[in-house]
Amino acid sequence: MRRFLDSAVVIGACTLSLLSSGCVKKVNVTGDEVKQSPEGKACPPTAMISDAETANATLKHEGRGGYWYTFSDDAGSDVWPLPGAKGGTFEMSPGGAAGTKNGARMKGKIGTADVVYAGMGLNFVDPKGQYDASKYQGISFWAKKNPGSTGNVRLKVPDVATDPDGKMCSACFNDFGYDLTITDDWQQFVIPFRVMKQVKGWGSPHTDGIDKSKIYGMQFQVNEKGAMFDVIIDEIQFTGCP
Repeated sequence: MRRFLDSAVVIGACTLSLLSSGCVKKVNVTGDEVKQSPEGKACPPTAMISDAETANATLKHEGRGGYWYTFSDDAGSDVWPLPGAKGGTFEMSPGGAAGTKNGARMKGKIGTADVVYAGMGLNFVDPKGQYDASKYQGISFWAKKNPGSTGNVRLKVPDVATDPDGKMCSACFNDFGYDLTITDDWQQFVIPFRVMKQVKGWGSPHTDGIDKSKIYGMQFQVNEKGAMFDVIIDEIQFTGCP
């Protein structure tokens, strides 16, 4: 069972020398051109956030230990597993990455109203609270979709400035994140914290970058109007250890 990175991803557009000088060109999040780059460097097993092998819980490492959940708008979108507010309990599904037993799966359909979305996520601690991930440089996971599903999924990482519990935002939920293109085959993604951005045009405040010392968890969200989605995520872990 895969417990830590064996071929990190990252910086297809930047050489190591450019990286050290602050290159901000687009990251190739599924390539392996720089297998031992600082941001994709493998971490010990304690950096594993969730391996999807324990019901709806994440792993208890380094002060972490939370739960998976799903969510959707009230304008016609639906998601399975059902959100807890609708009487559901998150459950893992058979068939994980690289031969592992299970993965975290969500499926459903997005509505067609003006503001629509659905997704799944996890909190780093329970009860929900801030987690200090400042010693890490990114997050890695494996992902695939099933046939007929959209591949357009956004990774979101709520921090103190975007989550209502941080008491900073006047227009919340515009979390730092990265737009993914997921295929029918398992792919490993490594998303450095430095490339996570807020969406332009809405939300307040817009800050200079994610505060990785005060993050709440992570979400995988679909907001493509009318789209069917069926997505599986597995082997989520922090990367870029000192």
